[in-house]
Amino acid sequence: MTRATASPHVEAAIGYAKAVTAGGIPAGRYVIAACRRFASDLERSKRGWRFRLDRKAAERVCRFVELLPHVKGMWALPRPGQSNQIALEPWQCFLLVNVFGWKRTDGTRRFRECYLEVPRKNGKSLIAAAIGLYMLTSDGEPGAEVYSGATTEKQAWEVFRPARLMALARPDLVTHFALEVNASNISIPSTGAKFEPLIGKPGDGASPSCAIIDEYHEHADPAQYDTMLTGMGARRQPLMLIITTAGDNLGGPCYDKRTSLTRILEGAVEDDEKFGIIYSIDEADDWTAEAALIKANPNYGVSVGAEFLQSRQREGMQNSRRAGVFKTKHLNVWLQARHAYFNLDRWAECARAGLTLESLKGRSCRIVLDLASKVDIAAMQFLFELDGGRYATLGRYYLPEEAVQKAANDHYRGWAADGHLVVTDGEIIDFERIKDDIAGFARDFQLLEVAYDPWQATQLATELQRAGIAVVEYRQTVQTMSEPMKTLDAWITARKLEHDGNPVMTWMMSNVVANEDAKDNVYPRKLRNEDKIDGAVALIMSIGRELAAGAAPKAQESVYEQRFREGKPLLLVL
Repeated sequence: MTRATASPHVEAAIGYAKAVTAGGIPAGRYVIAACRRFASDLERSKRGWRFRLDRKAAERVCRFVELLPHVKGMWALPRPGQSNQIALEPWQCFLLVNVFGWKRTDGTRRFRECYLEVPRKNGKSLIAAAIGLYMLTSDGEPGAEVYSGATTEKQAWEVFRPARLMALARPDLVTHFALEVNASNISIPSTGAKFEPLIGKPGDGASPSCAIIDEYHEHADPAQYDTMLTGMGARRQPLMLIITTAGDNLGGPCYDKRTSLTRILEGAVEDDEKFGIIYSIDEADDWTAEAALIKANPNYGVSVGAEFLQSRQREGMQNSRRAGVFKTKHLNVWLQARHAYFNLDRWAECARAGLTLESLKGRSCRIVLDLASKVDIAAMQFLFELDGGRYATLGRYYLPEEAVQKAANDHYRGWAADGHLVVTDGEIIDFERIKDDIAGFARDFQLLEVAYDPWQATQLATELQRAGIAVVEYRQTVQTMSEPMKTLDAWITARKLEHDGNPVMTWMMSNVVANEDAKDNVYPRKLRNEDKIDGAVALIMSIGRELAAGAAPKAQESVYEQRFREGKPLLLVL
C-alpha cells in the first residue's frame, strides 16, 4: 500500500495547497497565505521542527466525518445507487488535516484554535457539527464537554441540530459509543461527556474540551469566547472552533480575531497555536464577475449552486442595498472594512539578511523619534541613503518592563526575549537611556539630525541640543505626513527600501490604516488602541525629512561668488 492510498485525505490536502499556491485553484490572498504556511510547515517538519504532521490522526478524523450522513438539503435525500454520506471536498480536507494532523512532541495537537470564515451555504455548520461529534466520542478526552455557542437559541442550534440528526441517523454510532441522544443534548452517561447548545456565557463550572462559536460576527463582545477559553485550562488539548461569515461590526470581537489571524497569515506575527483560513475576494477583484463567486466560495457548484449565486449577484448589481448584503454574505466582504495601507508581501520582500546598524557604521543617517507615550512603545527609526537611490531603515523599540509583563502582552515578551525590543526598568520608558543611545549613535554614524514630534519629546530634544546634536521639530499633520506616507508605499512597492526584518516593525507596519480626505491626502491611523504604529510613523517622518532636504532649493549664487569660483577678478568694469 502506497502512502497516497494509505492517507488519501492528507494527500488531498497537500494537493489542494499546491494547486492554490500554483494558481490552479482561484483563491484570495488569505487562502493562498494559509496554503503557503502549510507548505512551509511541512518543509520545517522535515528538519527536526517541534511539530510534525501525524497522517494517521488526520486520516482518522476525515474518515470519521465521511461516515456521517448529510441531514439537510438535497444531499440528505436518498438517491438510487448513491450514498448520502458526507464526501469531503479538498478544501475541507485541508482544514481537518491542519487542525487535527499537526502534533507537538508530546503527541497533543498543535492548534488550539481554528478560525474559519467562509460565505453562507458552503457547509461550515455541517463540518462543525461533525467535528463536535468527533470531539465528543473519539478525541480520548475524559468527560468531554462540547458546546455549540451563539448569541441566540436559533443560531446555537444551527450546529447542534445537524449533529443530533447525524447521530440519530447512525444507530451504530449511538450503540458503539453508548450515546444518549436527547432533545437538547447528546451525552455519554458512563463518562459524563456531553454535547449541547449554549446561548450567551457558559457557567463558571463549564470545562469545554471543544467550544464551537457560530457566526461570531454577531457577537457584540467576546464574553462567550473568553469564558469558554478560561474554562479550557484543565483540558489536555482543547479546541476553540470559530466559524463565521463576514459582518459589519468592525469594533466587535470577530473582526478583531480576524485581524489577528491575517497578521499570522502574513507573517507579521508568529503564533503556532492558531490556525485559520478566510475565503473572500481581494480588493482589486471585480465583484460582479463569476470569477469572484468561484474565488470566495470553495463549495461553488457543490453545496451552493452556481445559478443561485449568480442570481444573487445580479440582484446586487441592480440594487445598491442588495449589493451590500450580497458582498457580505456571499463574497465575505466586511462592510466598511479598512485594510492595511502597506502591502505586507512587498514589505517582506524588502527584508535583507545581514543588515544591521554595525554593517552601516560610518554612514550618514537620520534618526526620528516617535515618543507618543511613556508607558508603551517608543520608536527610534534610522534612515540611511544607499547607492543607486535606495534606502535602508532599522529601528530600536523601547518598552517599560511593566508593559512587557502584562498578561495581554505575550507578543512583547517573545520579542523582548529575542532581542527585538529594548526593555527599560520600571513602569515608564527611561528617556535618559534613549538620550545615551543617541549620543553613542552620533559617534558611530554621520548623524545628520534627530527629528521629533514635540509631543512628549521636547525635554529630550533640548538635552540632545545641549549635547551638540542637531535636532529638528516635525509636527505630525496631514500636510507633513501625506506625501512621505505615499512615498514610503511607493518605495516598498519598488523594493527601493531595505530593512532588517524586525518582527516588531513588521507588526507595526501591518497595523497602519489610512484616513483619506477629499483631496487624496492620507494620514496613518490604527484600528485599535493595542495596535501600535510608532515605528511606522517614525519611518514616515524620516522620509518626510529626506524629501524636504532633497526638495530644498539651493541658495541663489551671487555674481561675486560665481566670479570667485571661476577665478575671475571680483571688480567688474562697466
